[in-house]
Amino acid sequence: MSERRAPGPLETAVLAAVTAADEPVAVADVQARLPGSPAYTTVMTTLSRLAAKGALTQIREGRAFRYALAAPPEDVDDAVTARRMRRLLSDGSDRAGVLARFVAELDPDEERLLSELLERSEVDSGGADGTSGTATA
Repeated sequence: MSERRAPGPLETAVLAAVTAADEPVAVADVQARLPGSPAYTTVMTTLSRLAAKGALTQIREGRAFRYALAAPPEDVDDAVTARRMRRLLSDGSDRAGVLARFVAELDPDEERLLSELLERSEVDSGGADGTSGTATA
């Protein structure tokens, strides 16, 4: 099973440039906002990959595309954070220990929220025993 990597510096800068725009932007618009003058084709490839990952939407305009965030910036940030957390868990040899330390740091409201999310996930996936069935609420 392959995990997606967290965005690199160029992807992060491209996302920031798209986020800062008031309307969908062309490749040249993003390129102009980036430090270090990356090549047009590099920016185009990065935008295309971010669209393929679901972070951006492509809007066809003639033969070119304009790009916009696929979700509000806070949702994109949440997805990045979640992938980082997943990567940290999969990189560690003591997953139970990492999770235990994480849970120990939660305040009571966060613990309650985590518990609710786990219960909802169990119902959505068909139960703790892995069988699929219909859940009633």
